[in-house]
Amino acid sequence: MAYTLGIDIGTFESKGVLVDGEGKIVATAARPHEMLVPQPGWAEHRADEDWWGDFVFITRELLGASNVSSNDIKAIATSAIGPCMLPVDPDGQPLMNGVLYGVDTRSEREIAELTNQIGENRIMKVCGNALTSQSVGPKILWLQRNRPEIWAQTARILTSTSYLTFKLTGEYVIDHYTAANFSPIYDVNQLNWTDELTAEIAGPNMLPRLMWSTEIAGHVTPEAAVETGLAVGTPVTCGTIDAAAEAVSVGTQAAGDMMMMYGSTIFIIQVTDSPVRDPRLWYAPWLFPGSHASMAGLATSGTLTHWFRDHFAKELTRENAFPILAKEAAASAPGSNGLLFLPYFSGERTPIHDPKAKGTFFGLDLTHTRGDLYRAVLEGIANGTAHVVETYRDVGHPPVRVLAVGGGTKNEIWLQATSDIAQVPQVVCEKTIGASFGDAFLAACAVGMARPKDIDRWNPIDRLVQPQKHAVYERQYLLFKDLYQSTRHIASALGRA
Repeated sequence: MAYTLGIDIGTFESKGVLVDGEGKIVATAARPHEMLVPQPGWAEHRADEDWWGDFVFITRELLGASNVSSNDIKAIATSAIGPCMLPVDPDGQPLMNGVLYGVDTRSEREIAELTNQIGENRIMKVCGNALTSQSVGPKILWLQRNRPEIWAQTARILTSTSYLTFKLTGEYVIDHYTAANFSPIYDVNQLNWTDELTAEIAGPNMLPRLMWSTEIAGHVTPEAAVETGLAVGTPVTCGTIDAAAEAVSVGTQAAGDMMMMYGSTIFIIQVTDSPVRDPRLWYAPWLFPGSHASMAGLATSGTLTHWFRDHFAKELTRENAFPILAKEAAASAPGSNGLLFLPYFSGERTPIHDPKAKGTFFGLDLTHTRGDLYRAVLEGIANGTAHVVETYRDVGHPPVRVLAVGGGTKNEIWLQATSDIAQVPQVVCEKTIGASFGDAFLAACAVGMARPKDIDRWNPIDRLVQPQKHAVYERQYLLFKDLYQSTRHIASALGRA
């Protein structure tokens, strides 16, 4: 038998799957970890414990549960949250915690200065993206300015997937899709690192070697084999960001296909036949040469459901909290009895790109229940998602097919509210495990065990969520956008206090 291994490191949990040559999941494993928030606006992971530690634990769990010989694993692919910023020393040892993707807004000053210094139009022309909290370049500049003692020891800047691949193979690599988030030091036209816009951040010698996601980056080293139980010499792909692997897992491949990932954040990827350049969205080369992707993402989504559970349902156990909260929310009518919720608990990414935005419950009175508040949280995330879908329509790329994936697809109120407010049908496939399954499929493609179109056979469609019309949603969506615009100055002033 031949198998492939896929492991994904998420914001709050890592997951792994062992899959046979027909796409059947033989074993699964998962391990939770925390997102560290040392201060408001910061978000971090521990590279050794949360990234590599999870990988080792999950690999050994999968091998033990499946009784599959490590020699029968023909390829490994990884994905992880991204883009992250991790400085390492000449031996590849982390020098600090990994700084996370757009949920970490510490480089606000550097974003503004670089944008002013280089010019937004020039950045868009070379990088395909405006500088935002999602951009790694400003975070590297933040490191130089604020942690000079760490910068003096830094040999390379890695991201989360790059670090995993290094630990497995000893190779420093990054895929083009991930690298496009390193603005302003990646040229999307030349598909290469660049110092054309600024030499202030980091030279190419400090950055990983560029590859495509399904290229073989290297092979499992003897040291990694001892730690993980994998066979020495097993091929390891370059890997990619978790959201890209998640999109692959449900068949996002034709132009107009849009993946909507319901995870700790809502993340959206739409495959396009040409580059989409708009400062409200993100652009990257897709995982395969000659293809393109347009991305968007909220800063906090599933994170908010965890926050709500932990602070407003303390009497409930972790096992029954979400089912009970869902039942209470179902008893609240669409519109949450007149409540509006802004989900900007870590600022917001697309389409407003406002690191100073704040979360808000608006319209509270003494009749509101916990169920109303929880439903308002879900509808607030759905409103934010609809704002993104509206942006795609504005730029002339409305979704042709929306494929929903991730743990949030089990939350029927959240899923239906998103379809209703954004007015899009959503396809849900049989397997919603997400990025780790996409990784296993990409690993199979890398060694010739599968072709990209085989994903429709590996993961067929299970159901379709059709949008319904609710006048209250149409009204509240407009009020949702107005509430943000009307309170921007208050949110900004609070941030300066």
